[in-house]
Amino acid sequence: MLVSAKEMLQKAKAGKYAVGHFNINNLEWTKAILLTAEELRSPVILGVSEGAGKYMCGYKTIVGMVNGMLEELKITVPVALHLDHGSYEGAKACIEAGFSSVMFDGSHYPIEENIEKTKELVALTDKLGLSLEAEVGAIGGEEDGVIGAGEVADPKECKMIADLGVTMLAAGIGNIHGKYPANWAGLSFDTLAEIQKLTGTMPLVLHGGTGIPDDMIKKAISLGVSKINVNTECQLVFAEATRKYIEEGKDLVGKGFDPRKLLNPGFEAIKAKVREKMELFGSVGKA
Repeated sequence: MLVSAKEMLQKAKAGKYAVGHFNINNLEWTKAILLTAEELRSPVILGVSEGAGKYMCGYKTIVGMVNGMLEELKITVPVALHLDHGSYEGAKACIEAGFSSVMFDGSHYPIEENIEKTKELVALTDKLGLSLEAEVGAIGGEEDGVIGAGEVADPKECKMIADLGVTMLAAGIGNIHGKYPANWAGLSFDTLAEIQKLTGTMPLVLHGGTGIPDDMIKKAISLGVSKINVNTECQLVFAEATRKYIEEGKDLVGKGFDPRKLLNPGFEAIKAKVREKMELFGSVGKA
């Protein structure tokens, strides 16, 4: 059964580890992440962007697939199904479809409007026992066509949004989505420390987990980051393993063209990557 991300993240914050949020793009992705979480006894968050939601035939289709897998694969660790970078309308649609957690990304609105819309969603998610993530200060890189340059959030605005009663807060600290450019300045730990000081026990979220050096990830966790989003890295290893399979001509041998065989190396590559991340984040054995 899907659960809200609230309890798993509060435990992570108190225990100084982070729960991985891994974006799903299809059945293989979802199965790989769930099996790895179960194997490692780690809580996990399955993230769905609005673009991936459209690609997978809508939120109800995704809820059906995930719920079916939890039952059929006998998954016993806590699993949250979370809308990533949701619009106000998207968040409402996911709540209706049966997601257990949503993110409302109001970072591109003026702060007053971000507060107003976040307030409404706090009331709605509280009533239903779902978790809600809010964002302050855009995360850099490209996310479904919106490009940001790794901005740094204003800690005072972070406190204003945290005080509305959201479950978790994503704050820009110089992190970006996608691959990091060679001239990237790194994470702003001063900003993170300031945000942590003002928001107290609120679990903080680090977006754009791909390509941030391990020591920076560990430092961010020590400063209150309890949820780390990973997407691009899984996409890269999936593509690489699939390319290798085809370049080696394995699809031309016997029934190697069968999609179940063709996609298997990518599936295994995602499992290995998720395992690596869960070990780095410290969530292994925490379910």
